[in-house]
Order: sequence, then C-alpha cells, then structure tokens
Amino acid sequence: MERDLYEILGVDKTASQDEIKRVYKKLARQYHPDLNPGDATAEEKFKEVSAAYDVLSDVERRAAYDEFGHDATRVGFDPEKARAHQRWQEQAAAARSHGGARGFDDLSDLFGGAFGGRVRDFRTAPRRGVDIEAELTVSFLDAAHGAQRDISLSDPATGERSDIRLTIPEGIADGQRIRLRGKGAPGLRGGPPGDLYVTIRVSAHPLFRRDGKDLELELPITVKEAMLGAKVPVPTLDGRVMVTVPAASQTGRKLRLRGKGVTGGDLYAVLEVVVPTRSTEAAEAALDTLEALYEGDVRQALWEAP
Repeated sequence: MERDLYEILGVDKTASQDEIKRVYKKLARQYHPDLNPGDATAEEKFKEVSAAYDVLSDVERRAAYDEFGHDATRVGFDPEKARAHQRWQEQAAAARSHGGARGFDDLSDLFGGAFGGRVRDFRTAPRRGVDIEAELTVSFLDAAHGAQRDISLSDPATGERSDIRLTIPEGIADGQRIRLRGKGAPGLRGGPPGDLYVTIRVSAHPLFRRDGKDLELELPITVKEAMLGAKVPVPTLDGRVMVTVPAASQTGRKLRLRGKGVTGGDLYAVLEVVVPTRSTEAAEAALDTLEALYEGDVRQALWEAP
C-alpha cells in the first residue's frame, strides 16, 4: 500500500502550511544526497519526502488528496471530472432503480428526422481522440540531469489506468511541456488517438536556486576565511568541488564556477560571512584589534546616498 503523505512528513492532517514547510526543510536537509554521499536509503527518503511535500505544500492539491486519496496524485487526475463521474454514477444508479434510463443512442431517434439522418452519419464517422493534459512533478536533480519516469494515467470516467514511460529531458525547466504523440484518448470508430501533453513541475531544492541554465547557492564562510582567503568545498550537481575564496571577501560576493550549472550553465556561490555565536575574553580582545583595522565608518556610504 502507498504510504500516507502526512505520515511520510510526520505531521498531523490538521497541520498548517507553515508547519509542513518547516518539517520538510528539516527532513530535506537530513536526507539530502549531498550530505549523505553513497547512501541509497537516504536518497530514497529524500525523494519520498520531496514527493509528499510537492502535494501537501499546494493548497489545491492537498485538498484533492484529502478528498480522493492517492488517486489525486496520479498524472492526469482532474478533481472536477472525478466529482462529475461520482455524480454520474449516483444518477445512473438512481435511474436503474427506477427501471433504467435511455442512453446516448436515443439522440439519433430524437434528432435524426430533423437533420435528415446527419446525426447518424456523424456517429459512424472516424474521430480523432482528444488530447490529454497532465502534470508531473519531478525533483530538482531529475530535471537538471534528465531521467525516466513511469507515470500512471487514470481515466476518471472509467477508472482504468495505463502506465507510460516518460523521458525527462536534461535541463527541463518548470512549466515546460512534453508531447507524447498518440498517447492521448483513443480515437472513435477507427480514428487516430490524441496526444498527451505533460506539463513538468520542478520541485524546489534546499540549496540551489535556478535562473535559466545558471544556478546560485549561498556559501557560508568564516571571518578568517573571508579576511585571509581560503579553499573551501562547494556542493554542485555533480558532487563537491574546491573553490578559492579571495582575501578580503565580503558577504554577497559571487564566485563563478563555469559549467557547473544546468546543461553547460554556470554555478554562482554567493558568499555569506558567518560570525561566531560564542564569545570569550580572548575573542573580544581580538575583535578590538580587528576593529582598529577598519578604515573609516563602514556605513559612510549610507549617508552619502542622494
């Protein structure tokens, strides 16, 4: 059985959106592959947590999940169509209990004479199947590297499911669509099937922000590393690399890692100088010495602004 999404995140069904977000960030960092290199269990946990958050972080998708369960997470699921199908089933059951109801064949009896039989001709002509629109949420890393996903399409009208293997192109962006020819609804009376259009939704990443092909992340450094310069490790899509922090670096300075973005883009590490949270007498004496090294008022530019 598929696990309950609330259980995966360890929150109650009445949890607020802020609580769900807070718990997800904690779990995402705990199981992130960069922090657990070579740990397949942690990687699987990360994917499971991310998939649960993708649904529960969206108010509409969460409501649909609460109403329909795991069926609401399947590609192509439409809550309105599902509700319409439920109403149709209820009406059909009520009609059967009252001696049955006339079907669609009655349309030809009703309109056939008025239109000279054209309704019957329309009913017998081949018709192309309709196109299907669906959404699929993929992880940030799958979107960057490319992947293959098996998706399950659910027909709200019949309840039938069909599995399709979808290739996620490397570097696909949030909102892009993938077209699968002939994977839409089947044609009628020998007509060709329609197409399936899958809109890709990319999950947020706890470290990286994406801008086109470029990536950006915040890189914490110590006061000493900022002042004197240092070589520090930086996570990338392909693992850790060492970068050089120039001496006298300030918070906000960007270090460019060429080719470490998405499909040939660049990665920008934005420096963030982190000061110690603990103080001692020796530290305070050292800070007094450090304070004397500043040349003038560090906020002088604020008063010179027009």
